[in-house]
Amino acid sequence: MDRSAPSITSARVKAYTSEIKRLDPTRTPYYLPIADEIEIFEAAYRARLPVLLKGPTGCGKTRFVEHMAHRLAVAEDGPTGLITVACHEDLTGSDLVGRYLIQADETVWIDGPLTQAVRNGALCYLDEIVEARKDTTVLIHPLSDHRRLLPIEKRAELLQAHPSFLLVISYNPGYQSIQKNLKHSTRQRFITIEFNYPPPEKEAEIIAHEAKVSYEIAEQLALLGAKVRNLKGAGLEEGVSTRLLIYAGELIRNGIAPRRAATVAVTWSLTDEPEAKAAIDEVVKAIFP
Repeated sequence: MDRSAPSITSARVKAYTSEIKRLDPTRTPYYLPIADEIEIFEAAYRARLPVLLKGPTGCGKTRFVEHMAHRLAVAEDGPTGLITVACHEDLTGSDLVGRYLIQADETVWIDGPLTQAVRNGALCYLDEIVEARKDTTVLIHPLSDHRRLLPIEKRAELLQAHPSFLLVISYNPGYQSIQKNLKHSTRQRFITIEFNYPPPEKEAEIIAHEAKVSYEIAEQLALLGAKVRNLKGAGLEEGVSTRLLIYAGELIRNGIAPRRAATVAVTWSLTDEPEAKAAIDEVVKAIFP
């Protein structure tokens, strides 16, 4: 028995694994296309080209991946499921690939989320990849070229990806810095789809659908989003996400006055800087007098 392996009870084994989200094409998550991103992703999947999604926080990247995974599941060679990993600075190679754990009196190998996806033909989505450690992201290099291989060093195994497997990663360019950027050796292994916030008329349609509010309210919230994004650079680090506008709509639908809903979901969520908050408040008051 490997005494260096961490101990774990059988009841907790499941906590170290990631469930593959099964796909039901009849319950495809709502997504409103902005350009030709659906056609590009479908073509990339047919060619098994790894995909990089690039865009600001809350602009729909994760929803797009969920939508496409379900949409592609109808194909005979479509993905068998979806695994999403929220990357962070403490994410290790073992967290992605797997580890040996002691269960009772024996050592058992537990596949990590990336290995599960590679073995089973799922779509693996590594969200905010730049947050992961550099030595961790190197692991995906053999998977993201013609080899489609995952080295599992602890098992001396070279795992060939299932034919239906696809790797998708994302990041927010607005948060890039010298410490947190995507290496050229990584990004040039992926085709890239750029995302941004939707134009006002489409954002209003999204808000109305997701928040289940009237189109008039949705239009006002979309206008709020456009005007607040114009404040970026004037003390505001990040524009308001479509997600926050939907939250404001949900508060309105549940009885909160529009101005108050916009304040708690947008103004207070975006910044703590008094000048920036005052500027956003002026926009809110103009739209919701």
